[in-house]
Formats: sequence, C-alpha cells, structure tokens
Amino acid sequence: MIKNKLLKRSLWVLLTVFLLMNAVAAFHAYKFTHFISSNQAKTKSAKQLSVFDKIKVVFTGINNPRPTNKKLPELPYRTLVLKSNKLIECWEIKAIENKGTVAIFHGYSGCKATMLDKAYEFLKLGYNVLLVDFMGAGGSEGNQCSIGYHEAEQVKTVNDYLITQHQKQIILFGTSMGAAAILRAVSQYSLQTNALILECPFGSMLQTVGARFKTMHVPAFPMANLLVFWGGVENQFNAFAHNPTTYAKAINCPTLLMYGLKDEEVSNEETMAIFSNLKGPKTLKTFTLAAHENYLKTYRKEWVISVSGFLNPIK
Repeated sequence: MIKNKLLKRSLWVLLTVFLLMNAVAAFHAYKFTHFISSNQAKTKSAKQLSVFDKIKVVFTGINNPRPTNKKLPELPYRTLVLKSNKLIECWEIKAIENKGTVAIFHGYSGCKATMLDKAYEFLKLGYNVLLVDFMGAGGSEGNQCSIGYHEAEQVKTVNDYLITQHQKQIILFGTSMGAAAILRAVSQYSLQTNALILECPFGSMLQTVGARFKTMHVPAFPMANLLVFWGGVENQFNAFAHNPTTYAKAINCPTLLMYGLKDEEVSNEETMAIFSNLKGPKTLKTFTLAAHENYLKTYRKEWVISVSGFLNPIK
C-alpha cells in the first residue's frame, strides 16, 4: 500500500516536472521566434549575464526587440517590396561596373542595415547589391522569425526577381541564419544561381539551440530538444528537420564557406560537415581568432581577398 502511494506520488511529480518543462520551453521558443517592440531593451548575451540574471532569464525568457534599420545607404539606392510568404523590403544599389548582383541576407535579430559594410565591399568589386530584410525585420512584414526555415521562401523570391532582371551573375550571400536560409532555399527549390557565399551557417536547428545552452554552461538535454519541438509547433514546421548539413548535399554551384575558429555558436564539426556535403566546386576560408561575428571588424583585408578571389573565376 505504501509502495503504491509512493509510486503514484513519484509519477505525479514526474508528470508535473514534465509539464512544467514543456510550458517553459514553449514560452521560451515563442519569445525567441517572435520579436517584441523595438523600444524595449534587448537581453544581454550569456557571457554578460550574472548568475542571478541567468536564473531570471530561465523564467522570463529573453527580450528580443524587433530589428530596425537605424541607418540608410550612403550611396544612391532604390527601395522595393517583394511579395513572398511575407512582404519583404529590399534596398537595391547599383555598381559602376555591373558584373552581376549579390543578394545579401542577414542573420538572426539582424536587418539589412547591419549588412551595409558587406554591401560596400561587393560594390567596390563591381557587383550590384540587393540587401534584404527577412520577415520580422526592418521594413518587412510581421514580427516572426523561423531561424531560416520560412525565410528560405523569401530567398527564392529574391532569386526569382533577379532572374527577371536578366542579371549577368546572381550570387547569394548570407551570414548565420541567412546562410542557413540560402542552403535550404537552394536545396528545396533548386534555385538557378551562379554562386553562394556563406558565413558560419549552423549544422542543424538542434545544434544551434544546444550551443546557446553551452555558452551559459547549462546542460542542453532535454531543454534544447523541447525548445526545438515547440519552436517548430509554434512556427508550423518540423524544426528537427531544419538541417543545413543535409541541405548542403543538394548544392552544386560554386560555394565559398567562411568560418571563425573561435565561434562558440557554430562548431568546427558542423562547419566541416556542411563543407564535406557540398557537391559543387567549394572553398573553405577560416579566420583564426574570429568568433560568431562580423568578420570585417578584424579581417577586412583577408575577407576581401578571399571573396574577390572566389568571385573572379565565376561565370
């Protein structure tokens, strides 16, 4: 009799803990993929949080303000809005020498204004640029982000638009989430494009979520798995199948993959797995001391040499 009571109590405790963990995971997943008002303060990175702040984040989730374009291009530009699964706003800047167009896709919690420094480098190399705000960012529609899954359709929309413009070359450039969205788009829609330039794409949704726990020195299992599950449910896709490493197997065009060896959000193993799966001509460029960051800050000259050297032979 006593054993039965203890067993029932234990089962109730386990069920309560399980339900609580799922509730917390669902709450966090929603806050991670749905931006709040841009007027609110953003939660600091894990490295900057005190132990008390980390505990607080566990219960309150992160504050993730909607990304806004806080600066405009310094060169003449045209704003256009393309209809995809969401309305997406783009800036088009023409180069003096028209070698083709580089479509530029930002990372998580970024926007097209944060990619202007990269755009200027491509313009110097003679390429037009089309900077894109993914859904939920800048001038585009909504407040939702699916970490590259639904954004892939927006990459397709941009690529289709550039094809109608009869560009000499179409190059897709993306960083982090933007790179993951490009890999998915090319894989899923068999995009016709001349080349890809990808900065630090994550290997899979589960790996990138798990990496955030590691930076906080917290065990990833089982919360990372629950976050991925609920993130997919809330954003209407199978997040466990969101796997850039697998998408890479369908990539046949020339690809430049760039990675920082000090990156704590994307592992070297993930990068090498993606690179190994790429089927077309490929180049891997690593930056020794770079983390998950803008490589132009420390490695501008090296970045430009790598990109220009990669683009020169592209036909």
